[in-house]
Amino acid sequence: MFNVGPAELIVILLVALLIVGPKRLPEVGKSVGKALRELRRQTDEVRSSFEATINPDFDDGIRDETGSEHVEPVEEWDDESGPPAATAGPRDPDPGTAGPS
Repeated sequence: MFNVGPAELIVILLVALLIVGPKRLPEVGKSVGKALRELRRQTDEVRSSFEATINPDFDDGIRDETGSEHVEPVEEWDDESGPPAATAGPRDPDPGTAGPS
């Protein structure tokens, strides 16, 4: 978000310490943290509302990219009979070869 390095952060904290004072610095830091948290929450809420308006099928980040027309039926089989012949797996084009030499 902001490109602030360690040196800049130390300068910012020193200036804040001089302006606010050591007694009120924790209170001000807590207030700034709450304000930033609320700003982030509001921004996320507006973003999700905007995305829901643009894409009504958007459901909290969970979407089915394939669509329901690509669903194939599942064939059930028991352990004794094994899988159906059509889904047994790829066949070796040359059964004489046992594998890489």
